[in-house]
Amino acid sequence: MRALNNCPAPAKLNLFLHVTGRRPDGYHLLQTVFQLIDRGDVLHFTLREDDAIRRVTDVPGVPEQDDLIVRAARLLQAEVVRRTGRAPAGVDIAIDKILPMGGGLGGGSSDAATTLMALNALWQSGLSRQELMDIGLPLGADIPFFIFGRTAFAEGVGEALREVDAPDCWYVVIEPGVSVPTAKIFTSEHLTRNTPLVIMSDFSSHYANRSDLRGFGRNDLQQVATRLFPPVAEAVEWLGAYGDARMTGSGACVFCAFDGEDEADAVLAKVPAAWTGWKAKALAHHPLDAVPGFGK
Repeated sequence: MRALNNCPAPAKLNLFLHVTGRRPDGYHLLQTVFQLIDRGDVLHFTLREDDAIRRVTDVPGVPEQDDLIVRAARLLQAEVVRRTGRAPAGVDIAIDKILPMGGGLGGGSSDAATTLMALNALWQSGLSRQELMDIGLPLGADIPFFIFGRTAFAEGVGEALREVDAPDCWYVVIEPGVSVPTAKIFTSEHLTRNTPLVIMSDFSSHYANRSDLRGFGRNDLQQVATRLFPPVAEAVEWLGAYGDARMTGSGACVFCAFDGEDEADAVLAKVPAAWTGWKAKALAHHPLDAVPGFGK
């Protein structure tokens, strides 16, 4: 096997996101539910004759050396060297970039996770899912979730994951046209950092009646993002006319859940032309989850 093409890197939504504290090292403690959706970037991997790791697609604003996909590939390559004493073949990585940067959809983290899973298969490294998650965590707290590959109740800095059921629904997502820097949100003096802890069964029991898609909890980062970035506030207000609209992650994208595709289509048709809007289906599992060799 010399290549793996059309490898999906799906986006995520945070169905709620509570900031419950702060560690001595400055990292924030969170509780959230990560939901995969069927929209994302697509990556392509072709082995090289040497051991170089190259991104062969230009990504505006992201130098190759800083890209999480390159950094993740090099970490995995180094782990293979440590285990076997020899470097695996290098790889050219191409990406069809669909998800916006600074949108709170986890695009860069998902790209890195797909890179780790794909190269684990291409290099026949034999690393487990947990081992890949451990490699990805230093690069980004969301990366382990995408390798975990299931709807997850997350705690800690986002790395402590447990599988949880969530509504099988459609989402309308609005990109309000701004990129929100995560650090700017988490360093704000207006950020709530003491939301009381919840338990996973609180979330599960909330959705026991699947006909009620009003969201559980809230996104603590939303009040900061809407204060700093008015387009996010405008998108929340507009989409909120159709349901419980909220921001995902640290922003900027805003989403709302709907029972069916027809309802989502009806709202999507009304999205103002100034914004980019799209629909997506909830996914229970990562598209690569069942593919042999991607990490077990």
